[in-house]
Formats: sequence, structure tokens, C-alpha cells
Amino acid sequence: MSDPRARPLCEGNVDSDPIRQFNVWLEEAREAGVPLPEAMTLATADASGRPSARMLLLKGADESGFTFFTGYGSRKGKELDENPRAALVVYWHALGRQARVEGRVRRLSAEESDAYFESRPPRSRAAAAASRQSEPIAGREELEAEVERLLDEHGNEVPRPAHWGGYVLEPEAIELWQHREDRLHDRLRYTRREDGWRMDRLSP
Repeated sequence: MSDPRARPLCEGNVDSDPIRQFNVWLEEAREAGVPLPEAMTLATADASGRPSARMLLLKGADESGFTFFTGYGSRKGKELDENPRAALVVYWHALGRQARVEGRVRRLSAEESDAYFESRPPRSRAAAAASRQSEPIAGREELEAEVERLLDEHGNEVPRPAHWGGYVLEPEAIELWQHREDRLHDRLRYTRREDGWRMDRLSP
């Protein structure tokens, strides 16, 4: 039986700007009912090159890059301080598609991080403020107690803690991958040049 996810990915049918094309695919994933279409794997490495990866949510992709939020003191935050390069992968199994992005990472400004933080529900704000991400704790109870303390003190207006904020991955290369039959998948890689993006087809 033919795989319904298999479809052609042709150079002439994609946007010359890979970020715009990524957002087309992201919207198609939403329309198709893909659960958590913004879920992505983020890979970082420390100063010695030892890698680590984890799942988190992409919060936006535009001309500035791919944005996400986390604790600055988390493992990923510490690794980005040591080695400000990263790669991310977004995979939409139902559509047979993935996007791979590589580039340098920088922190967002305090104002940009504040604006996003203020859009979060109160308990999510309190949870971010309570957690010293990636640090050992004695038990869940201390986290829950700190969340309640913050909500008692600040109500719905828990302020953004200094240890939490946003990052943007500024892409240098973006690859779009489309499932095809017989493992002859389509791969289009965009590489950033001074005059724009160059597209190459890669062998699967």
C-alpha cells in the first residue's frame, strides 16, 4: 500500500526563503491536527563538544530566527554560554516531514523576554520562577510550596525571574525533508549567503 505521507518536494514548489517555507509547513501541520506541531528537539554542546538534546517548544520563527525560552542556568543555558551554537529539529510524522536548523544562538533582550513571560498563565509564570532548572532538589514538595508562595505574594503578576528568558537561533542552514517511497526521501538544504539563501538538493 502506498504511504499517504509520500509526496514530492520540488525546488520550484517551495519558497526561496526557508523561514517562510518553514512557517507554511508549520501552519499545514496545525491544520492537519498534528499534536503539538511546535514541539522540537534542541541540541547543544558544551565547550568540549559533548552534546546533549531535549524536547521543548518553538515559540516563533521569523526573519530574526527561531525563538525558545528556558532557564539560563539549565544545562542547555550553560552550554549555550560556553558554546553559542545549536541545532534544532521539528518532526511532523503525520505529514512525513521534518525541518533541521543550525546556527548561532543569542539571548533575547530583557524587554522581549518580559513581554513573552507576561503572556503566560499565572501558574506557568510561578513555575518558571520557582524552578532552578536542572539543579538537584530534595523533592517535588519544595517546588510546589515555592509556587504557592509566589502566587500568594504576587497574585497573577509573578515577575520574570532573572534566571529565565528567551533565546533566538539565527539560522545559517535549514534543511527541509519530505518522506518518499523506497526511502528515496527529498532533502532540500538552504545555506545562508551574503546575498540571500542558496538551495541544494541532498541525496537521501
